[in-house]
Amino acid sequence: MLRASLQVKFSVSYIAVIVAVLVLMNSYPIIVSENLVFRSKETTMKSSVSVMATALTGLAELNEENVATAMTVAEESGVSRILVTDDAGRVLYDSRETDSAQGRYAFYTEIVQALHGNDAFSVAYADDAFQSRCSSPVIYRSQTIGAVYAYEYDTEQAALLRNLQSTLLRISGGVLIFVVLISILLSRVLTRRFGVLAGTIRRMREGDYGGRANVGGHDEIADIAAEFNSLADRLQSTEEVRRRFVADASHELKTPLAGIRLLADSILQTETMDGDTLREFVGDIGLESERLSRITEDLLRLTRLDSGAVEGAERVAVAPAVARAVHMLRLVAQERGVALSAHVEREGTVLATADEMHQIVYNLTENGIKYNHSGGFVRVTLSGDDRTVVLAVEDNGIGIPDGDLPRIFDRFYRVDKMRSRAYGGTGLGLSIVSDTVRRRGGTVEAAQREGGGSVFTVRLPRAAEEGGAQT
Repeated sequence: MLRASLQVKFSVSYIAVIVAVLVLMNSYPIIVSENLVFRSKETTMKSSVSVMATALTGLAELNEENVATAMTVAEESGVSRILVTDDAGRVLYDSRETDSAQGRYAFYTEIVQALHGNDAFSVAYADDAFQSRCSSPVIYRSQTIGAVYAYEYDTEQAALLRNLQSTLLRISGGVLIFVVLISILLSRVLTRRFGVLAGTIRRMREGDYGGRANVGGHDEIADIAAEFNSLADRLQSTEEVRRRFVADASHELKTPLAGIRLLADSILQTETMDGDTLREFVGDIGLESERLSRITEDLLRLTRLDSGAVEGAERVAVAPAVARAVHMLRLVAQERGVALSAHVEREGTVLATADEMHQIVYNLTENGIKYNHSGGFVRVTLSGDDRTVVLAVEDNGIGIPDGDLPRIFDRFYRVDKMRSRAYGGTGLGLSIVSDTVRRRGGTVEAAQREGGGSVFTVRLPRAAEEGGAQT
């Protein structure tokens, strides 16, 4: 209904504009032509009447004989009828032979005006003819002794004007039909493209994120469609990530819950379970509960990052965060036989929160320890330049295959899922690092280390001191 309404609006708008132009095209030439004919008639009639009045001016008194003699000039005037009256309005001469008015009184408006000493002229288009009337006084020694009246009934120029009007009407009719067809065609083409866009939007509203608006062209509508398609691409990607995230989160939460339930059922169903086995099962339930708690905390942290609920940034020194994380993980590293060390080549301050910097250093360092082997090492290095603070965490552990590097920061992505679960990982630590660094204007990269292992490099903008210098 909306599309049809829009099509009607476009069609009516086009047709209305063209009709207005056609009306102007039909009326203006006719009006101009009439005015030209009127002026031409006025000039011609006044000239002819003036010649006849001049021919009578030398007469002291007007009568039928001397007027008839003087009016021989009227034969070449070309007007339809000529009347000459005396000062009382009695007709002394009438060029029309049948139904002559000679001897009778004529009080036409133009004759009355002429007897009062004024020239008079009028013209009108009626009955398919131009009807012109002109009169002039006959003066003798400053006295009006009579009047000359001329009447012209011109059908030839009227026929020309009618032909012009008829031709314009035919042309206008053809143009109007053509414009109506073109308007309908153009409005359909235009609204069809809007219809394609609207249909795609409706399908996307119903959950089909794979549709795209293919409207073609290089105009504003095509630009809108291109922007919509770009938005659709982002929505589709977001939806795919959301679905994968929900599926992965459900799976990750389901695994420890299933373990807890299985262990609890085993305890409940075994009446003669010895104390050592019971303590072992309860310990396993505790481990699964801790794992479930870690997953939940990581999910909540990612949810806060996704919602934009990020704490206000402050100037945070990175070196204390490195020292704190290394101190907390040193015992874990010793238990696994991994040498953990930290080197501060250049201290730096960034705009973030202390908890965020701790999470970044802790997660990267913990990963290096988890996915390592006895006798390996994890080295945390803090460096940078005048504009950037660089944190590098390298290890000589199991490393990351080239094919997995592009997705290493995806949520719940694991290079080796069985080994990751065995190490207690949630698959969310690197995602938290990546999202946190990105929201603070930095970058994080993962690469293979020469000689084996991996290197994670975080770059964050160096914060300026209150005086303006960067630290």
